[in-house]
Amino acid sequence: MTTPTPSPVPSQPPPQVQPQPQAATTTPPAARPRPLPPFGQEVPGYGRSCLFCGSVPAVQATVRGHQGMVVMMRFLKVRAPFCRRCGIAKHREMVSDSLVQGWWSPASMLFNPLTLLVNLFQRWKISRLAEPVPGAPGTPADPGRPILLRPTALGLLIPVILIGGGWLLLHNDPEYAEVGDCVHSNGEVLFPDVSVVDCGSAKAEFEVVGRFDNTTDTGGCAAYPRTVATLRAERGSSKYVLCLARNDNT
Repeated sequence: MTTPTPSPVPSQPPPQVQPQPQAATTTPPAARPRPLPPFGQEVPGYGRSCLFCGSVPAVQATVRGHQGMVVMMRFLKVRAPFCRRCGIAKHREMVSDSLVQGWWSPASMLFNPLTLLVNLFQRWKISRLAEPVPGAPGTPADPGRPILLRPTALGLLIPVILIGGGWLLLHNDPEYAEVGDCVHSNGEVLFPDVSVVDCGSAKAEFEVVGRFDNTTDTGGCAAYPRTVATLRAERGSSKYVLCLARNDNT
């Protein structure tokens, strides 16, 4: 009797383990500063940005300038939100120009100083701002040198020269001579060049002993016995006569 031999059982391959997909991990990019809105627009937490560079903080201000043009004048102004640097730069620019251009009409002698005074308050508002926050869409202006360190600061001498020169011209003009003043004449008969001088000066040839306004008639000088010469002049609607005697002080 034969014993059956069991047939070999084929070996089963080990089960395959499918890898489970893992959740992708991403590294957040480095935080970048959010660009500020364009020039002159609202920025949350700051108000409006600078109109010229877009920086914050900014303040609304009006910087003024003045130009005198003999018989006319120009009033200039820039009204905008300024950051500290752009505001100081614009203030220095307009004040420097006004120091040179703002004196050249009679009325400008009044309006230009007023313009400079008003600008001082605007400059104070701007100077109180902190330095611009980085990240603006534009570059803040370079304020440049202080006003008094610029060549245009010499413009402060212009009104002194103009007023002083005008005073000298009027002071020496015989049209404004009064009784007791002394005058000098170049001796010409047809077109005498007469000027008022100090009575103690060697040029003080004549003393004004009488004056008549609104006339060119010299007959009234007969009332002054010391009269040796007369001066009559007519400039537009202005007419006058001076009665002149020898100056005894020279």
